[in-house]
Amino acid sequence: MEKPQYHILVCSSARANGELKGVCHKKGASDLPQYLEDEILDRGLDALVSTTSCFKMCNKGPVLTVYPNGWWYGEIDEEKIDEILDSLEEGKAAEELLMA
Repeated sequence: MEKPQYHILVCSSARANGELKGVCHKKGASDLPQYLEDEILDRGLDALVSTTSCFKMCNKGPVLTVYPNGWWYGEIDEEKIDEILDSLEEGKAAEELLMA
């Protein structure tokens, strides 16, 4: 397997022991990885999706990061994911959605 062009990480609100904390799961973060995966496959993007433990940025959650670029996005939902993936298709960041 070759390394994908993008690795997308999505906060799952879980602490290291698996306990759900924070707000990401309350805002629907548990549905976002599957939505991302489906969209990536539909678009033919070279990207891998992984969930993470808590990013500890609950006031900005749900949080999504794109590597190797180091782009961080907060308060994501399906609409914002579409914008992020549209930009990835063009090889760039969704600048207006980036966390400062």
